[in-house]
Amino acid sequence: MAQWIHMSQMIQCLPDETLNNLYPPTAFPIEVRHFLAEWIESQRWDDFVLENVEHQSKAQTLLDQTISMLQSIAQQNANVVDRMKLMNISRNMAMFQQQPLRFGVLVREILTKERVLLTTRTQVPNPTQYQQYPNRESSFPNMQDVDHLVLKVLEVQDIRQKMHQLQEELNWERQNYEELQGPIQQNGLDPTKSEIQKLQNHIQQLEYNVKAMATKRFQLLKECVDCLDQCQTRLISRLKVWRWEQHKAAIGQPFDDNLNPLQTWCEQLLGVNGKLRQELMLIGEPIPELQERLGQLLQVLIQSSLVVDKQPPQVIKTQSKFSTTVRYLLGEKVAPGKPVVLKAQIINELQARSLGSVPGDNVGELINNTAILEHNTASKSTCATFRNMSIKKIKRADRKGSESVTEEKFAILFSTEITITGCDTPYRIQMISLPVVVIVHGSQDNNALATIIWDCAFSEPDRVPFMVPERVPWGMMYKTLNSKFTAEVQTHHNLDHYNQHFLAQKIFDKPDFADDFSNMMVSWAQFNKEVLPGRPFTFWQWFEGVMELTKKHLKTYWSEGLIFGFIGKQHLHLILKDRPNGTFLLRFSDSEIGGITIAYVSATENGGQKIQNIQPFTKRDLEIRSLGDRIRDINHITYLYPDFPKHEVFKRFYSEPQASPVGGYIPVSLHTKVGTEAGSASPPAPSMTPVSESPRSTGGFSGDPKFPHEQAPATAARRNSSLTGINLEPGSRHQFPQPFSPQESINQDIMEEEFRPNPSVGFTEHISTDNNMDLDLDTILQTLDQ
Repeated sequence: MAQWIHMSQMIQCLPDETLNNLYPPTAFPIEVRHFLAEWIESQRWDDFVLENVEHQSKAQTLLDQTISMLQSIAQQNANVVDRMKLMNISRNMAMFQQQPLRFGVLVREILTKERVLLTTRTQVPNPTQYQQYPNRESSFPNMQDVDHLVLKVLEVQDIRQKMHQLQEELNWERQNYEELQGPIQQNGLDPTKSEIQKLQNHIQQLEYNVKAMATKRFQLLKECVDCLDQCQTRLISRLKVWRWEQHKAAIGQPFDDNLNPLQTWCEQLLGVNGKLRQELMLIGEPIPELQERLGQLLQVLIQSSLVVDKQPPQVIKTQSKFSTTVRYLLGEKVAPGKPVVLKAQIINELQARSLGSVPGDNVGELINNTAILEHNTASKSTCATFRNMSIKKIKRADRKGSESVTEEKFAILFSTEITITGCDTPYRIQMISLPVVVIVHGSQDNNALATIIWDCAFSEPDRVPFMVPERVPWGMMYKTLNSKFTAEVQTHHNLDHYNQHFLAQKIFDKPDFADDFSNMMVSWAQFNKEVLPGRPFTFWQWFEGVMELTKKHLKTYWSEGLIFGFIGKQHLHLILKDRPNGTFLLRFSDSEIGGITIAYVSATENGGQKIQNIQPFTKRDLEIRSLGDRIRDINHITYLYPDFPKHEVFKRFYSEPQASPVGGYIPVSLHTKVGTEAGSASPPAPSMTPVSESPRSTGGFSGDPKFPHEQAPATAARRNSSLTGINLEPGSRHQFPQPFSPQESINQDIMEEEFRPNPSVGFTEHISTDNNMDLDLDTILQTLDQ
């Protein structure tokens, strides 16, 4: 188990590729290592070698135990997602049943690689150099520690009560001793010396016991304060982690916003602090050291319990309403009487760095910037909600060089004065929001969002507000883009290796670079300051446009793997060059913000082949007619790469035929026309060879092997009174064995070779689609005559 404890800390800063090599997802996922860590490290794996067949039965036993334990853990897991995942892993591990020795050798190699990594851990880059996430478990306040602290406090209270009883007994015996001394003078009776001696001895023993218990009491009090300090430090670290995870949620990272457990711990530690301060007062003699420490701990706890539960939007337009909620975790302990009013004010970056002092100049004017702290008995939470706050005006700082107003970061500071029950002194508490960018026009929203994304993704946990690195490794940038894309689109279908490579080629302007980009440094300027070569927009503006288009119009297509997505023109050539005519794929436009295009193989006049790209469909185009209907309209395309018949794949996306209009009107429909089709009223009959017969073109190839720049979209549809829809079965859906991935169909060796365009394959300019909306007047007149 010790080895995995160290490894679990190290994996925070290991790249995904290393983790996948160390824990193969299809053979021995990292979940197996995590859930069975103690058992795995207690077994003997070093004996397993493929040549030692005598150990096959032992390997079989260990494999069976592994599968059985995984199933048992899965059944006990309350989380449905984890339970299903573990059950699936246990089923997949049955692949070793035929060769259990392979399983034993694999585990042996994994443990060996872990030891090698741990011995060379000093060579691993510091994860905080470019932020990674704090170790949540290490900072998690352990309830057992809090329970242990509570028991220690009870022990102190018990000793105090026993000391009180002993002191009472001692006082009584001293009185008896004095009475025994008195009668000698009054009546001359002389008590036996043995009685007096016995009483003296008893008094001395009681005095010794009281002193011993006082010493133990002091020692226990010191231990309690030490333990309280440790628990509170871990609790505050956990609060920082909560805020950190809240910050990361802006780029799609998972975030559990439940503050109830943290509130419980805050209240428990406040109660313990109060009891310990009471015990110190009951001692009678002041202990300045412990009293001062408890006072400092109390102040830190009270001031750290203010949390921005619901952050304000991180891009705020002036004169626009927004809301935010602040929660106080010690709300039930607030002294009754005077209401607690929180005030909000906007501060700049310089003021955020000196929160200990009173903010200087007012950098902005907030409207509706006060709220009362109110307790909700149902949820047991105490919150102040600012429902209609607005920034009336903002004062900008002097900008340096080419710095834009959308790069300037502010924050909202919440503050109040609060009194806790049992404390005489009121405390000044405050908390700032996550950084916000203030804009005055909607056109600035995209660039402001880029500033927030960079800040959320690459800031370090305990940074000086609001410092961020100017450059970060591409590997971190890609993870951010993937996380933001999947969160924004609300999909589990991630960007793949080919998408990643094309995005890197684009941001670095290296279309011919075939090596790994992971460790190359990408700058803020490359992300959203400098326009892409030959384009009027930045990388982020282009990527955000694709993300927005996918979220609003292509979510299901993307989630089911029907969109290839980000792909370079060289890769596109390699993929489609040997496919039958009519094979197509969907790719995001390289030159258009928020566009998706169809690339397909078609025949040339001399019997060869060429790859053509239809002008991109934008958000406006897809609002007029869906992508599925447009794919149905275009007869030149028949099979989705590699060989899925388009009507089977996209049938569920086709619109139902419109019912006949009432009132004798002639039905009108939209139809997408491509190229020369746009000049005719009806689409030409396609001449496509079925893929099932595996044809290959035998004619010559001609043309310039270079993709043209994509032109501005002019996609629309021709109205055709005679067009009828395709009848679909309700709820019909094409099922794939798994989400479509380009890795299944691209030879890795080919993809890693330096690209050399095939001179025999021609690429045409984008085929435009007809932008006219015409009516067939002859048909209308004939109908009217009838």
